[in-house]
Amino acid sequence: MLSSLPISGLTIDWSRIPENSYLRNIEALHSLEHLEFHHPVTFFTGENGSGKSTLLEAIAIAYGFNPEGGTKNYNFSTFDSHSELHRAVRLSRGPVRNRWGYYLRAESFYNVATKENEYTETEQEKAKHLHRKSHGESFLETAQDNFQPHSLNLIDEPEAALSPQRQLTMFIEIYRCASAGAQFIIATHSPILTAIPGAEILSFDNGRIHPCTYEETGSYQITSIFINNREKMIREMLAGRNDPTETGRIRNKPDKSALP
Repeated sequence: MLSSLPISGLTIDWSRIPENSYLRNIEALHSLEHLEFHHPVTFFTGENGSGKSTLLEAIAIAYGFNPEGGTKNYNFSTFDSHSELHRAVRLSRGPVRNRWGYYLRAESFYNVATKENEYTETEQEKAKHLHRKSHGESFLETAQDNFQPHSLNLIDEPEAALSPQRQLTMFIEIYRCASAGAQFIIATHSPILTAIPGAEILSFDNGRIHPCTYEETGSYQITSIFINNREKMIREMLAGRNDPTETGRIRNKPDKSALP
């Protein structure tokens, strides 16, 4: 049975990546040859440097999006920082051509907002320019304007722009749009967004890409432990018994069974 998703999977031809490329040192990626998507919403989760944004970027460029974000019609570059992984990625596409798509990156959203003003034609459109609003407001408005039924939406770390309350708004927008036939692939650390019902969560931790449950994500576990045991955890960290800066993880995580 053919997938109705705009992107049903990908393969990576590592022979097209130089032997000395840093990509070969990213544990979760260097052994990846094939990946399939089965759900309208897929989350990439994992620690900083685990490769989730790198793979999302490669998918976006291979599909035809501008590396810094926007629609497939955007064509600009303020700084050429993307990896060569997209040259090795081949996408498996669904039989139905999607009507719209957007690549939304919190990191380079300022550049997209600037270019969008140049692309607008009417004074009314220019008066609504995104730079007149906060980063979070303009980021969310762009998402709401571009999330459409039967579209492809690639989003990189939206929580970097959005408050927890606005993440709840994004949660609803993604769920409604995915229910109407859109596909989302999202790299995130947000324990709010990854709770979307029916989503598949792919973890990039432990040196491989693998499915995991919501409760198994590091973002959920650490947030839950911290909120439920804030004072004890702060005391331990400040006393040097926990160092959250080492390798991006909290060492000696408190034993939940021993916590009050």
